[in-house]
Amino acid sequence: MNNENACQFPLSDGTVYSARMGHRPFSCAPVEEYIPVVGTQEIDRLRRVADALEGSSVLEMNSSAKGGGVAEMLFSYIPLMDQLGLDVEWRVIGGSPEYFEATKMLHNLLQGKRGPFTRAMESTYLGSIEQCAREHADSCGHDIVVIHDPQPFGLGRHLRSDGQAWLWRCHIDIDEDTIRRNPRLWDFMTRWTEYYDAAIFSAAHYVVSRWPIPKVISPPFIDPLSEKNRELTQEEIGRVLDKYGLDPTIPIVAQVGRFDPWKGIDRTIKTFRLARQEERCQLIVAGGLATDDPEGARVLDQVLESTQDDEDIHVLNLPLDDRLSNWHEVNALQRAASVLMQPSTREGFGLVITEGLWKGKPVIGADVGAIPLQIRSGVTGFMYGGAANTAQRLVSLLRNPGVGRVVGQHGREYVREHFLIPTRAADCLQSMQLGRRGLFRHDDCRDCIISFHPWYKLSKRGRG
Repeated sequence: MNNENACQFPLSDGTVYSARMGHRPFSCAPVEEYIPVVGTQEIDRLRRVADALEGSSVLEMNSSAKGGGVAEMLFSYIPLMDQLGLDVEWRVIGGSPEYFEATKMLHNLLQGKRGPFTRAMESTYLGSIEQCAREHADSCGHDIVVIHDPQPFGLGRHLRSDGQAWLWRCHIDIDEDTIRRNPRLWDFMTRWTEYYDAAIFSAAHYVVSRWPIPKVISPPFIDPLSEKNRELTQEEIGRVLDKYGLDPTIPIVAQVGRFDPWKGIDRTIKTFRLARQEERCQLIVAGGLATDDPEGARVLDQVLESTQDDEDIHVLNLPLDDRLSNWHEVNALQRAASVLMQPSTREGFGLVITEGLWKGKPVIGADVGAIPLQIRSGVTGFMYGGAANTAQRLVSLLRNPGVGRVVGQHGREYVREHFLIPTRAADCLQSMQLGRRGLFRHDDCRDCIISFHPWYKLSKRGRG
């Protein structure tokens, strides 16, 4: 039973979910219900690797339980691990506005933004990490600890104990050459790696090869049975469109995701306005504001200002207070769209693309980050090729919906094969098993790379 709305969320100490405390404010579908989606073989593998971790306790830590792909994955992944018999806990760290401004800048610098990582930023980060370590000192007595993204990265130095396995999972579009050109940033990030058994990256080209730590490649995932991805009736979709005053008779182009400067929202707006000159359509730009991203509100204000006089562009700031309601609305908007766009300028992975492909929609993404791992242009989706060319693609898809349906079905099957929770959760558990057995700590493994996903050379995959 899901009693999410009846609980303080998260608890005052940062606990979002804890099996040992009996604090289970949300759930996922029973494991066996995924069998018709991914097949018996994948579920058998998942159960096998979970059985190998029997008796282990796991702590997952990140910086937000509201908004963003990390939290979204954990909402399904944590209760799934609980079902499989692990003693699992999820906690979020807190911090001042100055801390989250510093970590957002750190995030942007790691993704290639130019600028210094200043002493003031470093001081703010270190002070907040030390405070977080004090606040969580009594909660890290777990066998395995998984830390997500740069915000809590420094905790390993303060909280790691003998006998534990610590893994760092990097979800962002990290660029090794960019870090190497910024010695202060390189030294800041590299110093934390010695406190971790391995670093987990979403794709091969994100691996920071010169870090002296074992590397694991495991893509993120979506939950096909969650409120965000389950099948909806036309009545359910229609109610959401009615709520926001959207006309279902006018073809919808949509971009859904965080209000973030890297997401290419300006590209989508420009492309839509060119396409609208030839084909009647409306644009939905829908997203939310993550609690650890102070930049989001500024981006939302910019989008609202640039579209305030355009009655065909609907900018929706979807509330995050009720997670299931938010997911339901996102699901409905994606399913109502004729075409989905995500022409990001940098992208860690792009789970909104995964969601769109799973829903059988033609998705237009950009040739950046891990998007080419999902979109094979003309096969599972299409690549952004500048506003003018992409506008012509958009017009063609609106006029020939059958083409979009065929590509969308290819995309859906590709996601089924590669990016659903049972398959990728088994990767995570196998990484934990290697850490628990101490295999990552062997000196011969410092430069090891273990990949749970085909290691494509992107330059040879027909990108365009």
